[in-house]
Amino acid sequence: MALSMGYSLAQEQRMKLVMTPELRQAIHVLQLSAIDLNQYIQEQALENPVLEVEEVTIDEPFQVNEERLADWTAYLGSGEREYRAGFSVGAGDDSPFEKMVASEDSLVDNLEIQLRCLSLNKMEFQICQFIIGCIDEDGYLDIDPSILCKRFTISEQELEDILTIIHGLDPAGIGARSLSECLAIQLRREIESDHRALGVVTEAFLPFAEGRWREVARRLDCSLAEVQNAADRIRRLNPRPGTHFNREEASRYIHPDVFVAKRDGEWEITVNEIDMPRLSISSYYTKVLHIKDGQEKQVASYIKDRLQSAMGILKSIEQRRHTMYRVTEKILAEQQDFFVHGVAYLKPLTLSRLADLLDVHESTVSRATQHKYMQTPQGMFPFRYFFPSGVMTDQGEYTSAQSVKDKIGQMITKEQKKKPLSDQRIADLLETEGINISRRTVTKYREEMGIGTSRKRRRYERESLG
Repeated sequence: MALSMGYSLAQEQRMKLVMTPELRQAIHVLQLSAIDLNQYIQEQALENPVLEVEEVTIDEPFQVNEERLADWTAYLGSGEREYRAGFSVGAGDDSPFEKMVASEDSLVDNLEIQLRCLSLNKMEFQICQFIIGCIDEDGYLDIDPSILCKRFTISEQELEDILTIIHGLDPAGIGARSLSECLAIQLRREIESDHRALGVVTEAFLPFAEGRWREVARRLDCSLAEVQNAADRIRRLNPRPGTHFNREEASRYIHPDVFVAKRDGEWEITVNEIDMPRLSISSYYTKVLHIKDGQEKQVASYIKDRLQSAMGILKSIEQRRHTMYRVTEKILAEQQDFFVHGVAYLKPLTLSRLADLLDVHESTVSRATQHKYMQTPQGMFPFRYFFPSGVMTDQGEYTSAQSVKDKIGQMITKEQKKKPLSDQRIADLLETEGINISRRTVTKYREEMGIGTSRKRRRYERESLG
């Protein structure tokens, strides 16, 4: 039977979900942290003339008026009502550290300023300036020295003399051609130079980096304890001296998005909007809509569109506050033992379980807890900290992975430094406490905690080569 192909028109009914601009905006606002939300409000206020931004007065009390969100159509018809988003949660002193800003000078600018303070001839200054321009963000010389010799027609010894000038600049270790040279420069710059540590990085750096400390001890004719002391000194050095000037790696202060505290025997939850500007809709533009004489339709249409957009922003901010409050409330109910007693009492919890308790979609909980922090009586933690995976105990109950990590950390803290516990030994000790996990799981948790292997944790005391 032959098959034929052709075109035809047909009507068909389908049901599908459509994500409206208002929904997209609400989702975007929900996943913003307190700092990002503040910036978002400032940007929206610049784009939308209907929005007005005021600075928050610290002593102004906050009162929630649910009726202000009840009927947005009625809001449009009235030019006298005003809704405000943002509130204050108490005095709270501003930390002076939060007002500090990063240095305006880049690494190159800083080095050139130091260079001008030295007594150099024109040729030396030009070569040093060129070398400074070839230093990467980590502070290392990112060019083949032979290219420098050819470019400026100088010998290798003359280049070494020039590099000595660069190595004398701050921060210590700048302009090095390798990690070992960077560490050596820093050690030589110290007031009390550690000759043993300097010998390690200049004469036996490769076996030292690979953990072959007995070979290092043989090369330097010293004891393992001396190599251990040198290693402790080397670890305090900066392997990337240029990162201090790297803007992308500058420290970013973390602000809690929610405060949880116990006052007068009752738990209190406060969504943090201390630094958030107070947002309102200008009454001037709502009154303009009622003016009929000589009003152009295009102007009225534009104002109405901006009002709708402004109300959508206000509603999204209120929905974010409400959702975060509900999520925090359920976390507090599920993890109350943690809030009272600490990390060891953290229970397994999943996003899907919390979503079921709140009767919302799991993605809503995910967005509400993404990149956000909670200030608790036990300290400040990311929201995702309260969703640990579970480990089965011999009683058939589940304990959180974080509590297991806490036990592993305590074991390692109390271990004998000469004979540190292996991962298998830690797994055996946990089994005696009713926690059945494999050696691989112990290794995974140890690495997540940033703890080295038993070989790296071993401490040598007065041990000779033998």
